[in-house]
Amino acid sequence: MDSFEDELRLDEEENRREIEFIRERLPQEMKTHFSDDDLYYFLDAIVDYYYDSGILESTADEVDIDLQQVADAVTEQAHKDKLGTFDPAEVVYIVEADMDFQEQNL
Repeated sequence: MDSFEDELRLDEEENRREIEFIRERLPQEMKTHFSDDDLYYFLDAIVDYYYDSGILESTADEVDIDLQQVADAVTEQAHKDKLGTFDPAEVVYIVEADMDFQEQNL
């Protein structure tokens, strides 16, 4: 059985791969716009949104996720957390790339 440290290492590697994936998907002018810390924050905030909204508990075969609504919630949370003010129209690219990454790695 894997140790807790091994699980953490695997999670960190998965997060690193996802950040690389997201950067590849961003429009050229946005590739350097967000720091890695920003992207890690957004990934955590996206998961928090899914938990809080009940999406992850849905028993439906398909769940319709409004990417713009997720981006709006994430940018609002970033503002509340004093991380900064981000444009939801830009963050939606991150939300979409996160979803694509999750679908490819299930």
